[in-house]
Amino acid sequence: MATVLDPAGAPAADERRPDRRGKSAPPGGRRRFLPPLLAISPFYALFAVFGAFPVVFSMYLSFQDWDGIGDMRFVGLKQYGWLFQDTVFWHAVLNTFEIWFLSTVPMLFLALVLAFLLHSQVRFAGAYRVAYFIPNVTSMVAMTIVFGSVFAQAGLANAVLRTVGLDGIGWLSSEWGIKSSVSIMIIWRWVGYNALIFLAGIQAIPTEHFEAARVDGATSRQTLFRVVVPQLRPVVLFAAVTSTINGLQIFTESQVLFQSTDVGTTGGPGQEGMTIVLYLWQKAFKEHQFGYGAAMGWLLFAIIAVFTIINWRLVSGSDRDDRRPGIAGLLRRKGARDGR
Repeated sequence: MATVLDPAGAPAADERRPDRRGKSAPPGGRRRFLPPLLAISPFYALFAVFGAFPVVFSMYLSFQDWDGIGDMRFVGLKQYGWLFQDTVFWHAVLNTFEIWFLSTVPMLFLALVLAFLLHSQVRFAGAYRVAYFIPNVTSMVAMTIVFGSVFAQAGLANAVLRTVGLDGIGWLSSEWGIKSSVSIMIIWRWVGYNALIFLAGIQAIPTEHFEAARVDGATSRQTLFRVVVPQLRPVVLFAAVTSTINGLQIFTESQVLFQSTDVGTTGGPGQEGMTIVLYLWQKAFKEHQFGYGAAMGWLLFAIIAVFTIINWRLVSGSDRDDRRPGIAGLLRRKGARDGR
């Protein structure tokens, strides 16, 4: 095969040298990937040091008995066995689930309603969106200190109750008062964040669906639950999963809310505000039982994984709602007919 020569007698400039497999090698070879790999390498280096290594080391540490200074002593699965016999730990698990239920369910419902209202023709909607998101970026410690004064025995909450003729509540001294106080703080912080997520999902729904519901005479309540909610299933799933993960890792609210009485180590009177992460912090960083704390962290990971799967199954479900009567089913079947 003749080689094309330029006027100077050298091979053409665009002629590529074939590699060993007979294919033309791209200019630069594999070295052309080096600049982009170097550009993203700092992230992976930081992740390996501050992300991957702590996770792997905590797994190794959960099988060791270590106070953070002396030598490690391998104990195998004994740490996990001690956890199953620890009554305080299971009390913290129960508290965490109760606070999670009291906060997550109302918070998601309020967020959905607020998002639906913001989607309607409301004046100053942009200002409302900013106001709803501000609690999420507010310092959790500062917010907890403020709520601590609100829920004090002579605080604003009881003052309002006495104004309407009701007795004051021991927000920070009774079992359900403590759980309700922590739940209210969680709702206040996350309802605006989830409302904006739901609003983005509602705005992605075609306007023809709302117009069809309006023509059929659907009320706002029917539009919300029969048009919006069925089509927000992926968004609801995301919000439910993230809320579950955050709700089972409650720490700052309980730790700061009762720091004036017991330095935040027991979660208030009767340990009614003790959560899993607060108990983990107490054992690991106050009593220097780092192996026990690591085992507790991995058991919490297993609990979160199980509840995430449950949420996935409950929220994602199947397509059975397509066969149900109602506006949503009619709209889905109408869309399927129009697509043929």
